[in-house]
Amino acid sequence: MPTTSGTAAPPAGQGGAAPRRAAETAPLDPREQRRRERLSRRYRRDIRWSPYAFIAPFFLFFAAFGLFPLLYTGWAALHRVELTDPTHMEWAGMHNFSRLWDDEFFWNALQNTFTIGVISTVPQLLMALGLAHLLNYKLRGSMFFRVAILTPYATSVAAATLVFVLLFGRDYGMVNWALDAIGIDPIDWQNGTWTSQFAVSTIVIWRWTGYNALIYLAAMQAVPNDLYESAALDGASRWQQFLHVTIPSLRPTILFTVVVSTIGATQLFGEPLLFNGSAGATGGADHQFQTLGLYMYEQGWVNLHLGRASAIAWTMFLILLLIAAANWLVSRRLRKSQ
Repeated sequence: MPTTSGTAAPPAGQGGAAPRRAAETAPLDPREQRRRERLSRRYRRDIRWSPYAFIAPFFLFFAAFGLFPLLYTGWAALHRVELTDPTHMEWAGMHNFSRLWDDEFFWNALQNTFTIGVISTVPQLLMALGLAHLLNYKLRGSMFFRVAILTPYATSVAAATLVFVLLFGRDYGMVNWALDAIGIDPIDWQNGTWTSQFAVSTIVIWRWTGYNALIYLAAMQAVPNDLYESAALDGASRWQQFLHVTIPSLRPTILFTVVVSTIGATQLFGEPLLFNGSAGATGGADHQFQTLGLYMYEQGWVNLHLGRASAIAWTMFLILLLIAAANWLVSRRLRKSQ
């Protein structure tokens, strides 16, 4: 039948809205409605809380093995407590910290830590920078060399230190044998102050140079090639490109490796402990290579003064905080200068 506008209404199924199915228009069963609402709430809870559940194990382990020992050590540093009876604590306030100012062994350990840190960090990073620069060029078998320079990092501290103890042996060490071949008298590496610190530093250099080299290599590969091409067009040699293009581009990475190496040097423990096994935690007969880590170990696990060892540990922690603050200030200035 024609409509008032003069056009016929389209028959069902040939245009307009299709009629809804009876199942869609019929009301849901109350049980089905409750089931759908329950699933909807469960889905929303799952979306909201699943990420927290996934990362919860990390925070649980950190709280148990990181945060709790840190807080307990800080609490023990304020008490007189012996390792033989750790539950008996006598309040001492800041005495364990103040006595460090008059402790010559603490200052000796701090000085040794600084000296070994400088001797090991500076050559290590310079060598790592040079190796990374060589590996950045297309070399035959470059993947082999990249794996090879990382091998010392994968070696255990004990194995590496024991090998270097043999190399620096006074009577039968290979280093003294090489020195004797060129007319230099044998050196007592373990009993000298500078010689023992140099020997310990060589272990650190050997283990960590390859690791830092790969960090520098990754940063070098992120430098745009356009910078090198522009420098080459201006007549810059490869050495000039390295000084004026590569080094400025690596400033944040170099700062990162300096901070990480400084933190590692502050916590140095295994190498000096095993370098002279008979001396133990004393770091030589005259404490000539005793670091802060060794001094803390000596106070806590040899002399059994847990409160003093805790104070030394927190002093080291405060030193690391100062290093982190200096890193933040320097990186902030670098960002402003760019």
